[in-house]
Amino acid sequence: MPRSGDMQMEPAFEHITYQQDGRLVLVTINRPEVRNALNLEAHLEMDRAWRRYEADNEAWVAILTGTGDKAFCAGSDLKQAASGESSPQPYWLTLKPGGFGGLTERFGLTKPVIAAVNGYALGGGFELAMSCDVIVAAEHARFGLPEARVGFTASDGGIHRIVRQLPLKVAMGLLLTGRQFSAEEAHRWGVVNEVVPAGGLLVAARAWAEAILECAPLSVRASKEAAMAGFDLPLPDAINRRYEQMLRQNASEDRFEGPRAFAEKRKPVWKGR
Repeated sequence: MPRSGDMQMEPAFEHITYQQDGRLVLVTINRPEVRNALNLEAHLEMDRAWRRYEADNEAWVAILTGTGDKAFCAGSDLKQAASGESSPQPYWLTLKPGGFGGLTERFGLTKPVIAAVNGYALGGGFELAMSCDVIVAAEHARFGLPEARVGFTASDGGIHRIVRQLPLKVAMGLLLTGRQFSAEEAHRWGVVNEVVPAGGLLVAARAWAEAILECAPLSVRASKEAAMAGFDLPLPDAINRRYEQMLRQNASEDRFEGPRAFAEKRKPVWKGR
C-alpha cells in the first residue's frame, strides 16, 4: 500500500487542497468564487484525494471543508453543466466509482471523514456532508436539497440519506419543497453533531479528529464498516455477519496493545496493524 512519501509524483491539485498533519488529512474545496461548487475538474481531483487518503497507511482521519466563510459546497457548478462544455450529458453522471465529490458512492471507505461545514451546504454539498461520518457546522451554516427547484433530483445519495438521517416527515418536507434549513435545525434533527461559532469550526473538527485518533484505528474502521453494512439488516443477521475489517482488527497487534496499555496504566501506542 502506498505511504505518504509515495504520493509526491501525483499531479498538483488546482481546485482543492490536500494537507496532511501526522495522521490527520485536511481536504479543502478551493473554489470560493463559485461558493465551492464543483465542476468536472474539481470532482476528479476530489476523487483522487479520497483514493489517496484511502490508500495511505499513515492517514487515519480526514476533515472535509471549503475555503472561506460563505460556503462548504454549493453543489454542482450549474454554469458548466448548462454550457455542456464537459460532456454531452451532465458531468456528474460520469462520476464512478466515488460519486459526487468522489465521496457519495465511496461505500468501501472505512476510514472516518468529518465534515466541517463553514457556510452553505446545498444540493451536492449537503450530499457530501451527509456522506461523512461526523458533521460539525458553523452557526451560520445552511443546508438543503434544492434540486427540485431547478429541475433535478438529489440522485447522488441525497434522497436516500436524508430519509435515513432525519425523521421521515421532516426529510420528506425538505425534499418536496427544496427549502433551506439552519445549522440549529440540523442539530436539533440529529444530522449535525455540533454547532460552533464560525471562528472555532476547524478547532472543533480537529477536536473530533483527535478524539477518534485516541482510539485504535482498526477498531474505528471495523466499527464503521459494521455499522454501515449492518444498518438495514435484521438485528441477528447484522450481529452474526462476518466483517472484513473486524476480522483484520481481531488479528492485529493493536488488539493486544489496548489491554496491555490499560494494565500498565499508560496511553496505548496504536500501530494500525
